[in-house]
Amino acid sequence: DLDIYSQTLRKLFNESHGIFVGLQKDEKEKLGKSRTAQLVRVSKNYRSVIRASMEDSHQLATEKSPAVPGVCFPQVSTLSAMELIWNLCEIMFIEAAPAGSLLRHLLDWVRLHVCDVDNMLCDVLRSESPAKHKNFWDLTILVLQGRMDEARQLLSKEANTNPTSVGMCKILDELMKKMPVLCPSNTQTLTEMELKWQHWHEACERFLKDGTFASNPHMETLCKILVGDESAILEKKDLMTNWYHFLVTRLLYCHPTVKHVELHLYAQSSMDLFLGAESSPEPLDIILLAAFELDIHQVIKECSIALSNWWFVAHLTDLLDHCNLLQSHNLYFGSNMREYLLLEYASGLFSHHSLWQLAVDYFDHCPEFGRAYLEHHIERIPLDTEHKALKILRICEQRMMTEQVRSICKIMAMKAVRNNRLGSALSWSIRAKDAAFATLISDRFLKEYCERGSFSDLDLIDNLGPSMLLSDRLTFLGKYREFHRMYGEKRFCAAAKLLLTLMTARIAPCSFWMTLLTDALPLLEQKEVIFSAEQTYELMKCLEDVMAAESKNQKLQEDDAETMKVEMLRIGLARNLARAIVKEGTLEES
Repeated sequence: DLDIYSQTLRKLFNESHGIFVGLQKDEKEKLGKSRTAQLVRVSKNYRSVIRASMEDSHQLATEKSPAVPGVCFPQVSTLSAMELIWNLCEIMFIEAAPAGSLLRHLLDWVRLHVCDVDNMLCDVLRSESPAKHKNFWDLTILVLQGRMDEARQLLSKEANTNPTSVGMCKILDELMKKMPVLCPSNTQTLTEMELKWQHWHEACERFLKDGTFASNPHMETLCKILVGDESAILEKKDLMTNWYHFLVTRLLYCHPTVKHVELHLYAQSSMDLFLGAESSPEPLDIILLAAFELDIHQVIKECSIALSNWWFVAHLTDLLDHCNLLQSHNLYFGSNMREYLLLEYASGLFSHHSLWQLAVDYFDHCPEFGRAYLEHHIERIPLDTEHKALKILRICEQRMMTEQVRSICKIMAMKAVRNNRLGSALSWSIRAKDAAFATLISDRFLKEYCERGSFSDLDLIDNLGPSMLLSDRLTFLGKYREFHRMYGEKRFCAAAKLLLTLMTARIAPCSFWMTLLTDALPLLEQKEVIFSAEQTYELMKCLEDVMAAESKNQKLQEDDAETMKVEMLRIGLARNLARAIVKEGTLEES
């Protein structure tokens, strides 16, 4: 889905995401008119986002290629088609306007999407003599769109300029003024409306037969349009530009109380009449025709084929599903149409470096396969930075995706180890609850301590808390650091007790035993006796065990420093034992 890399369409994706999530959270209990009104509001929000993106695309395209007026840029054209189709679907499916107001909605639809009319009107009215402007009679389009007030205003310009036309202008003005229109606030029934319209229509025909407008071809054409003369309307084909404009004009002057179920008959014949035998329907024509035929699934199918991204069909289908219009349509492989299209759209978003975050919410609202898709895609996001990894981790933790949490933490821990960032690596391995990896990193910390005589990342080690219980080696690391802290605070007795516990518990690596015994030396040399006689015997036993282990590797014979260290330990232990025995004997005697 290449459209996700479009700069202007990213705004469409981001803003529509908020509308989508809001719709999923709306109250399900709303029924009847209130629910319909709510869904129409959501639909209009989607359309406003499409229009905003269309304007942005047009501005961007114009800046890059200043240009020839009337040139249609591909992205602008696509967005315009999307808004046109969405608006018609809103009228036909979501709003489902009653017969009396259906035509009014269709007129609004045509007026909204034929934008040159207003520019043409302004151009004519700004001229010194509007009635003599070369495009004056092109404003027949106002009558074709049912914009009677504006058409009458222009007609008055003709009456003021041409005295011979005053009588004809007055009659035509009166006919336009009296044309029956069914307004939402009007209480008249459809039958009353049809009777009024029939009387008005007969009056228009009388004036036409009497030759009232015979001396002015332009006015005669206008009257022919009012009586619904299809050939006269088709003569203005260039002004209407498309068959669906012709359809709405034809309905306005021939079948003003048309019902939804009748529309498809007029739609097909209007398209055939307008296009003629020489041209065939475009994909957009087929989609609009399917909407007029109330074939919702055909609309979605054709849009999926014709449009360049999944955004449109995914969001439209979701909205229609909330209108309970797609409940019976399940796909053969298990998911319904709404879920299938949302999954396709969200999968496309996941290939973008920042839009993938939007996709998470779409997967969340696909009850059948959403979680499986999310797990599949989230494992393939490149963990470029620690910030991004934390963001993905938070998403996984919120959804209790245990395997993915463990996998992300392991990957980040390995990266940190390769970069020699032991603190970060330990933090990630603790988060993954990976005992083996925590043991490995603890060993690296201890090795580093042996080489440098100090620990890096003290804050992390000092605040391990219950996490140190993840592995014996991590426990040892935490407790060993605690020993150093006690020693620094001159809590020698507590430090000595902890050191002895670490040695006798045998959770330290064998290679570290000599370091622990060496750490005991300063405590053995203190003025006050720190180790009791019993503790000193235990230290002596530990020393002998170390000697036995190292003698097998012939380490002592090869290393003079180690030999000297052992001698110093023996002397220190012997002196401490003597002092401890004297002290303990003195205490017993007293």
